[in-house]
Amino acid sequence: MPSQPSIRPADPRFSSGPTRKRPGWEPAALGTASLGRSHRASLPKQRLGEAIERAGAILEIPADYRILITPASDTGAFEAAMWCMLGQRGVDVFSWDAFGERWLKDAKSQLKLADLRVFDAPYGALPDLSQADPARDILFTWNATAAGLKVPNADWISDTREGLTLCDATSAAFAMELPWDKLDVTSFSWQKCLGGEAQHGMLVLSPRARARLKDWRPEWPVPAVFSLFDAGDEQSAMFEGSTINTPSLLATEDFLDALRWAAREGGLPGLVARSHANLAVLEGWAEKTPWVEFVASDPAIRSNTSVTLKFAGPETQALDAEALRALAKRMAQILEREGAALDILAYGKAPPGLRIWCGPTIDADDIAALCPWLDWAYEEARG
Repeated sequence: MPSQPSIRPADPRFSSGPTRKRPGWEPAALGTASLGRSHRASLPKQRLGEAIERAGAILEIPADYRILITPASDTGAFEAAMWCMLGQRGVDVFSWDAFGERWLKDAKSQLKLADLRVFDAPYGALPDLSQADPARDILFTWNATAAGLKVPNADWISDTREGLTLCDATSAAFAMELPWDKLDVTSFSWQKCLGGEAQHGMLVLSPRARARLKDWRPEWPVPAVFSLFDAGDEQSAMFEGSTINTPSLLATEDFLDALRWAAREGGLPGLVARSHANLAVLEGWAEKTPWVEFVASDPAIRSNTSVTLKFAGPETQALDAEALRALAKRMAQILEREGAALDILAYGKAPPGLRIWCGPTIDADDIAALCPWLDWAYEEARG
């Protein structure tokens, strides 16, 4: 039985959302001049516009794409795109975890799309992406946060597609390279890979997506908080920081701080490298640990942000799902009590186990310090 480790992670926060803030973050880093003012005033609007500009620069978004800020985090951003853009043609939904299931439920039960094809897969596997039809709209998550799986590439998306691709990239943006020429509508949130505050989402729109907003109106009502139709205008103020509803200027300042840190880390290449370095530490530990394995057994589709682990080996083979969830819960409680890890339980619908955030705001030294604690907590939890 391993002895209790003597070195704890410097920061035990490994939550998959909201995620840990950047190294060295403190409230004093946030600007305050825009607080308490109208978001339509010149300085606050400039700060919102700066958030859009800096995000576009870090993500290396093409010059002919446009970015806007939405309410309600990534969920609000993606659902706004669904409500405003779908219905013109048939839709293919690719789903392989709880969040893909959410978009599928919206398409089926809320929008009640008549021409809908579903391609799904259980946790640990991807659906057959080759079935995507270029004549249809495509909905998918780039990185399935609950399942710990990502698409390996976008080769399955046609360069000559007629439909739009709508991609939920909230736990991929700022940690994975996204092929913008394959993506027409891309959503993400501030509280994922850069550790910003929650409630705000962002949409990246290709020229084809903006044309859809200009020319198409769906048959269902679109709530004002979801309405993106003004973004069909090339001169829309939405691309300069005008928002659908009142934004949090404090959250905006926090996001700006994260973006400035991202630039100091070398921009997107630096952020991607940090995330992969974190995953590499966890992979090295898992390779020599008999009681655990990745939900994503294929490294090519393994997430480098929301890394999901499940129990393995003869010691837990006879346990049912309820017993395995209880084991994982005991481990999480022990680790929290010891100040070694917080919020690492697997998503409720995922296989019983652990989920450890390895995004770019995490330090590899903290992942390395965490691993011996996982071994110790496993033995402690088993009694």
